Amino acid sequence: MKISFTSAALPEAGVVVVGVLDGRALTPSAVALDDRLGGILRRAMEASRFQGKKDQSLAVVAPGNSRLDRVVLLGMGEGKDLNGAAAEALGGRLHGAVSGNGDKEVTVAVDGVDGCPLSAGELAAHMAVGARLRSYRFDKYRTKEKPEDKPTLTALAFGCEESERAAALYGPLDKVVDGVFLTRNLVSEPSNIIYPETLAAEAKALEALGVEVEVLDVKEMRKLGMGALLGVGQGSARESQLAVMQWHGAGSHKGKGKDKDKKGDKGGKDGSAAAGPIAFVGKGVTFDTGGISIKPSAGMEEMKYDMAGAGTVIGLMKALAGRRAKVNVVGVVGLVENMPSGTAQRPGDIVTSMSGQTIEVINTDAEGRLVLADALWYTQDRFKPRAMIDLATLTGAIVIALGSHHAGVFSNDDALFGRLAGAAAAVGEPVWRMPLGEEYDKAIKSDAADMKNVGNRAAGSITAAQFLQRFVKDTAWAHIDIAGMAWTKETRDVIPKGATGYGVRLLDRLIAEHYEEK
Repeated sequence: MKISFTSAALPEAGVVVVGVLDGRALTPSAVALDDRLGGILRRAMEASRFQGKKDQSLAVVAPGNSRLDRVVLLGMGEGKDLNGAAAEALGGRLHGAVSGNGDKEVTVAVDGVDGCPLSAGELAAHMAVGARLRSYRFDKYRTKEKPEDKPTLTALAFGCEESERAAALYGPLDKVVDGVFLTRNLVSEPSNIIYPETLAAEAKALEALGVEVEVLDVKEMRKLGMGALLGVGQGSARESQLAVMQWHGAGSHKGKGKDKDKKGDKGGKDGSAAAGPIAFVGKGVTFDTGGISIKPSAGMEEMKYDMAGAGTVIGLMKALAGRRAKVNVVGVVGLVENMPSGTAQRPGDIVTSMSGQTIEVINTDAEGRLVLADALWYTQDRFKPRAMIDLATLTGAIVIALGSHHAGVFSNDDALFGRLAGAAAAVGEPVWRMPLGEEYDKAIKSDAADMKNVGNRAAGSITAAQFLQRFVKDTAWAHIDIAGMAWTKETRDVIPKGATGYGVRLLDRLIAEHYEEK
């Protein structure tokens, strides 16, 4: 869908959208249009339940003496509530209101709103972002879709006095949406298309944007001692991979070489003065049968999105490179397929991780933490990041705790969590902090090894995070369990049904606010 910005707020023909605040308060463009149309907009409101609330819209057929086809009244709610995230949600609802009516082009009149913290240009830019986010469709395999079921909208023009400012603000935000769309595409693809080798190739494709990418194969990972990660994938015909992406937007920092004895710059606890990059680590289980501890068949098809953490990291790297972010970032994704076979890992096996710590594998369906264990250790050992964040669809327990409304965050650093929480609120991708503590750590004590990969049923997401923490040294670290957030079964304001791309905008905002050179 093409997005454009124009100084002409009200067109002479076609379909136009105007805003209405709560209490049926018309925006200036709506007032001007209502006067032009002989008061039809006010009469239409009076004859309906439309009040201008944020979840309301009302389509009005233009009178016969006008060249306009329709006017859509878009409820904006209270002006004071229209921050960036709310404006993007408004843009998403706008797209939902106009995309299914057969129109190809629609003009949206955007005015400055009393009490709104955003200027007209800022409001238009964020509404455009929300509309584009909502416009996403994954339909490449639909060969018999009826024409009437396909959206017809191809262009949205946002008209406002600050059109040049709106366009300038929208430019980098649009690159972030590109990253979200890449993540949604990767998560939506079936597992016969996306598997470790092809997902690594998707990361490799970012070289076209200036991202430095290398891919470690099984032989190289075995040399590094990644027994935890390799154990997960040993039952699959698809070989495991580790993709390492580096974006050098603020200097020449590099983790040198693939060997664990070679070091990058010194980092440490979170702080803007530290030399190390910001690191993101993603779980990339391209399909999770559960292995020998096989899952029930019902719903197993959804396990294609068990690589969503890796998908988010790859999408984030595209977003940062696309908008030329002035920051040094490393993205590391461990890519495996967890399959049962004669070579598969068994319950009771003991593996040695890259850290040297041994792990008794009690349940082969608790595989993501094994992948992350080696990926986290590798990342901090090689790059010495000043902050490290991992993302994973790690536990069903976090879905039981938080549903699909918040991602669970576990962190060893209060400042890092505070920054994450602020960024999450700013973009409308909520997080909720979960506890860590020695009392939970006891649950993963093993009689046969340094630890076991699962505790008991109690506090399952917490004991998983405690497991991961054993592979983090003194680096400021946060683990984001996105199991309830990577996929949605219902359409939301800026998210169509399906893969959400959760985390790309959150982490981009985190970097822009706290780590990027100004």
